[in-house]
Amino acid sequence: MSDRIPLVLLPGMPLDAALWEHQTGHLADVAEPTVGDLTGQDSMAALAAAVLARAPARFALAGLSMGGYVAFEILRQAPERVAKLALLDTSARPDTPEQTATRQDAVRLVGQGRLRQVVAAGMPRLVHPDRSADSALVDSVQAQAQRVGADGYIRQQTAIMNRPDSRPGLGAITCPTLVLCGRQDAITPPALHEEMAEGIPGARLALIEDCGHLSAMEQPQAVTALLRQWLLYA
Repeated sequence: MSDRIPLVLLPGMPLDAALWEHQTGHLADVAEPTVGDLTGQDSMAALAAAVLARAPARFALAGLSMGGYVAFEILRQAPERVAKLALLDTSARPDTPEQTATRQDAVRLVGQGRLRQVVAAGMPRLVHPDRSADSALVDSVQAQAQRVGADGYIRQQTAIMNRPDSRPGLGAITCPTLVLCGRQDAITPPALHEEMAEGIPGARLALIEDCGHLSAMEQPQAVTALLRQWLLYA
């Protein structure tokens, strides 16, 4: 029987398994990674239920950005199934009215067939300024968004806009937890991760230098190393 721990990876919006390509390839010796599909439902409750329906009985769980929001919902629905938790470039807070208004504008544009333009406009906030001209990274993000598609994007934004406040439940999280983000994350900055790490008993906080919001892609070796340590020793 394998002693590798099942690992469920949850991507951000509007991304897919390609976000986690380095991690799935380089953690396979210590974990059995699978990537959840977060495109088919328009609420956090339904997304979490869909992930749980396909997940092993007990597993390590890592979510980036929207994936972190779904991870919190999974913990509300089935905390006993989560052996370890990693929260990357995410937040326990609900949307502000300003964030919701921005999302509504994006949904309207995507509904008009402008998904590619919306993703391109958001790229400066998604990645570290030094990587805005990294064509391989930018092209991968666009390709992932096109696979998610306009309908998937709208469902994801709807779920995100209506997500609950996860801060009241932080103190109830008992599994080993890693809280990680890029130092230059402009969307969910380090202060939000300090808040989560302080609220979760025993959580470890890690900040990755020269890195924006898409840490798993921008600094893949650093993220993979931290996740390996979390899987093996946390």
